Amino acid sequence: MSTALLVVDMQNGFCHPDGSLPKLGRALAGADAAVARAATAVERARAAGVPVVFTRHLYRPGRADEGPRLAELSGGLAEVRGLESGTWDADVVGELGCTAADLVVDKARFDAFLWTSLDPLLRGLAVTDLVVCGVITNVCVESTVRAAFMRDYRVTLLADCCAAKTERQHEIGVEMMRDLGFAGVESIGSGFAFGAAAVAA
Repeated sequence: MSTALLVVDMQNGFCHPDGSLPKLGRALAGADAAVARAATAVERARAAGVPVVFTRHLYRPGRADEGPRLAELSGGLAEVRGLESGTWDADVVGELGCTAADLVVDKARFDAFLWTSLDPLLRGLAVTDLVVCGVITNVCVESTVRAAFMRDYRVTLLADCCAAKTERQHEIGVEMMRDLGFAGVESIGSGFAFGAAAVAA
């Protein structure tokens, strides 16, 4: 049994006040606090020798990989080059200390497993248990947790290391993942330790 921490889409575009989504009026409630607690999670994982995998939701210049349905939801993101590959907006927020030496999986869909190297990477690391945090709770985090469950990973969600557009949307996402049994729910603030991972039923 081996555990990894998966940090979903904690990028400047989503989480930094100068990022593209906040500038478009789509800031996430509690993003600063979620990032700070996620930084603690990353620190604890590294101290415990647990691999950390970051995902980034981004698009190539020209956005041919965005697709028509996501483009319908983008709300002006293309016009400001939001989440464009190679830009500051697409980078992981600095507070998490992600470097070129870290494991980073890029994606163009909500589900971090879809059309990416995430699953073979985790299998190569012999991971059976995933601790997940990130943004947006009820969108990319929930989509990824559901996909992980369907691939037989045992998932623990660090709920206080996640954020959504509103606190209520965050709560709904957590409730769905917990009550449907897709993930056990823990919090960094309550002293979660990586030696105690793999708590989901």
